[in-house]
Amino acid sequence: MSTEFNAEVVKKQIIDFMTGFTIETTPGSAAKTPDYREHLRPGTEIAVTFLPGSDFADTVSTSKRLKAEGFVPMPHFAARSIPSLADFENYLITLQGEVGIEHAVALGGAVDKPLGQFESSMQLLETGLFDKHGIKSIGVAGHPEGSPDISTAGLKEALSWKNSFKERSDAYIYIATQFCFEAEPIIAWDKKIQSEGNKLPIHIGVPGLATLKTLLNHAKACGVGASMRVLTKQARNIAKLMTVNAPDKLVMDLARYHAEDPNCGIQKVHMYPLGGMKKSAAWSYAVTDGDFTLDAKGKGFKVNRDIG
Repeated sequence: MSTEFNAEVVKKQIIDFMTGFTIETTPGSAAKTPDYREHLRPGTEIAVTFLPGSDFADTVSTSKRLKAEGFVPMPHFAARSIPSLADFENYLITLQGEVGIEHAVALGGAVDKPLGQFESSMQLLETGLFDKHGIKSIGVAGHPEGSPDISTAGLKEALSWKNSFKERSDAYIYIATQFCFEAEPIIAWDKKIQSEGNKLPIHIGVPGLATLKTLLNHAKACGVGASMRVLTKQARNIAKLMTVNAPDKLVMDLARYHAEDPNCGIQKVHMYPLGGMKKSAAWSYAVTDGDFTLDAKGKGFKVNRDIG
């Protein structure tokens, strides 16, 4: 990446990088959100997270509602929470019958003991049911900072398998990552997996606006690694725990990498609204609209509008 700082160029890089961002919700959050149109613009792709112990019927109803409000639902399929092959196919049949979907995210799922025969997203993919039931794009998990549940060798093997699966599927297969807080580990990971043969595009997870305390709690729960040092350094000042953090430096650094390195594998941003949909969406749209001001020293930026 270039070390030269041209404010006009960098601003355009940031806008281009954030444009077309995706975001996520849960059925629980949906119950507390009267109308997603108050926060998101038509056509936004919204992942519907499946949490351990949830009822897939809630995924269906949330996806149906999002579609009715003008959005593109991307339901999660958590392998370890699916009781059987028949249930998996029934989930797809129900979604297609009641909603009509083209996008899905296939994950292992944070469950210690699988409910049925599926232990990994690869087993879901191998069934061929996503292709059979008209799914045109599938997100698969990527781990820029490793995983507490999977060895480094295991992650490498899984990513290699997912790349080979792409050749056997009609769907667009991409890597959906956990959120991170610093660009350096992400860039290093992207370059590493490329050197190992990865050809799948990356949709990188970015934490939305939230207090430092909230971000720390989510980071610990999700096993976020090296980039968490950015937060822990700030947390030494207890007074800052309730300060709302924006991912401006992370987005700016990744945007420059995306624009300036022709080999960059990161193609899209996926927002995790950890501090609530309203603020994260408002901030994201301020950025895509170019309504922000760069720090004079090139260390980040601030949105100009009041985002509540």
